[in-house]
Amino acid sequence: MSNDRSEFQLTVPDSVASDPEAVELMRLWFSRGEPVMSIMPAFEKPGTYGELLAIAARNIAYVYHVQKGLDEEATYRLILSGLKQSLEGPGYRTVAETQAESAA
Repeated sequence: MSNDRSEFQLTVPDSVASDPEAVELMRLWFSRGEPVMSIMPAFEKPGTYGELLAIAARNIAYVYHVQKGLDEEATYRLILSGLKQSLEGPGYRTVAETQAESAA
């Protein structure tokens, strides 16, 4: 990884920026060797997040295909394999940061 932080900056898609009803659902980082996220419990049915994760897996495979030249279907299977491993393994523990901790 380079020291240029701008390569890790994501932009808000135009369709979202122009939608006054758009809701940010989650922010996800990899920091200090582990995933860190901020999540909005925006849905009445939590299973909706499962549907979004499935759509995200397909989109991640597509991005790897377009930007890295990887086979999209093979990449999708690798993503699902990683998901399956994590679901069956010990997983990560949930650690909630307080505002004071994150400001320190």
